[in-house]
Amino acid sequence: MMPPAAPGPNPAKKWFLFILFGLILVTGMIIGAYYLSHNDTMGVSVIRMEGTMVTGLDSGADTIGSEVVGGELRDAADDPMIEAIVLRVNSPGGTPAAAQEIIRDLDYARSKKPVVVSMGDLATSAAYYVSVHADRIYANPDTFTAGVGVIWTFSDISRFNEKEGFNVSTVKSGSKKDMGSTARPITDEEQAYAQKIVNDSFENFISDVTSRRAIARSEIDDGRVIRGADAIRLNIVDEIGNLNDAINGAKKIAESR
Repeated sequence: MMPPAAPGPNPAKKWFLFILFGLILVTGMIIGAYYLSHNDTMGVSVIRMEGTMVTGLDSGADTIGSEVVGGELRDAADDPMIEAIVLRVNSPGGTPAAAQEIIRDLDYARSKKPVVVSMGDLATSAAYYVSVHADRIYANPDTFTAGVGVIWTFSDISRFNEKEGFNVSTVKSGSKKDMGSTARPITDEEQAYAQKIVNDSFENFISDVTSRRAIARSEIDDGRVIRGADAIRLNIVDEIGNLNDAINGAKKIAESR
C-alpha cells in the first residue's frame, strides 16, 4: 500500500502571513516617512498656550483653558516617544487660578522630562508666572514679557444710571455681597478688602518668580512689561531665540540628562 500523502500548506494560513507581512511593511514605511518629515521636531512635543488664560476647557480664538494646556502637558510627559516639551507661549496673562492649575501640570511634566518655554509676541503677567517653572526660557528681542502684578478693576456707572433715569434696587445678605456692582461705587472698607486680596495674590506671584529666578524684586515689582532684549540682562529670560531655537535647546537638555 502506498503511504498517505502529506498534507499540503494551508492556503488560509499562507494568506494570513502574507497580509500580516504587508501590514508590517506599510506601517514601517508610514512611521519612517513621518519621522523623516518631522525630523526638526522629532522627540519634542510643541504645546501652545495662546490667548488669555482661564480655568476649564475653553479653547477659543482669544482664550485658552487650563485643562487644555494641562492635559497636553501631562500627555506629553507620559508619552515614551517624547523626550522633551516646548511650551509655546503667546498670552497676555489671565487669572491667577488658571496659571496655578497649569503650573501644577507643568511641574508634573518637568519631573519626567525637560520643559522649555518659547515666547512669542507676549508672555506677560500670569503667562510669565507659568513660564518661570520651565527649565529654560527663550524670547524674541521684542517679545513683551514680565508685567508681574495683579489687578482688580471696578466700574461705577451709577451717575450715568441716575442721569438716564435708571434705578437699581439691591437686596443682599451681607454688606459686601454686591461688592463690585456697577450700580454703585465701592466703599472705603471694600477698597481696603480688595487691596488686601490683590496684595496677597501679588505676594504669592512675585515670591514664586524671585525664588525660581535670580531677579531683583525692585526690577519687576512695578508691574511694567519688559522687552525680550532687556529681559536677558535682568535674568527674566535665558536666551534670545525663536521656536526652532527653543526646540533645539530642548533636545540638547534631553540629551544631556
